[in-house]
Amino acid sequence: MEQTKHYRHELKYAISYGQYLELGGRLRLLMRPDPHVNASGSYLVRSIYFDNLDDKILREKIFGASRREKFRIRYYNDDFSVIVLEKKVKHNQLGMKFHAALTEDECRRLLDGDMVWMRGHPSELVQELYAKMRCELLRPRVLVSYVRKPYLFEPGNVRITFDSNIRTTMYHRKFLETKVQDIGTADVPGEIILEVKYDAFLPEVIEDMIQISGVRQQAFSKYGICRRFG
Repeated sequence: MEQTKHYRHELKYAISYGQYLELGGRLRLLMRPDPHVNASGSYLVRSIYFDNLDDKILREKIFGASRREKFRIRYYNDDFSVIVLEKKVKHNQLGMKFHAALTEDECRRLLDGDMVWMRGHPSELVQELYAKMRCELLRPRVLVSYVRKPYLFEPGNVRITFDSNIRTTMYHRKFLETKVQDIGTADVPGEIILEVKYDAFLPEVIEDMIQISGVRQQAFSKYGICRRFG
């Protein structure tokens, strides 16, 4: 790959809105907000996930494959001037991401099924997606949207995020729209997904802060939960 990367630990928890208020209040005393947030301390994330006609990526998640990968196109706050192609590699509770910038024109051509331009692209990641779209028949399958509130802590390169209002397109194959038609996915109203990511170690002060009575770590896939709807 063109980028030197390393695995990071990834922990996920489903929490209530009340627990979010409690935990967020503690974290704000120690951690700093992500510099890309808006005035409310959050931003809107939209991700277009790829899978093949046999739902290979979805089945690997459901059956708990220890090693898996998925491709997605991501942009923020409905701003098409910054679009990123990502490949996320998972090994149990460890994750690693590779990324490449796409122009809006490149993204729209890809979503329309025009792949010729990808063969000679300067990014190896774009070339890899091209090969897998040809050989494994990967195609855009669903648009996942949510609001993210992120916090950073330099020791351990810790990133803690609260993701809410997770929404999905239902039997919908149009992407990169200015007006998105989607539905909510939460089984429990107000549920929020807490994600904790860090490098080699999680500082004890952060580990103590995120302890919430009755909340246990769990596997959670936004892609998986959104594919229940189509």
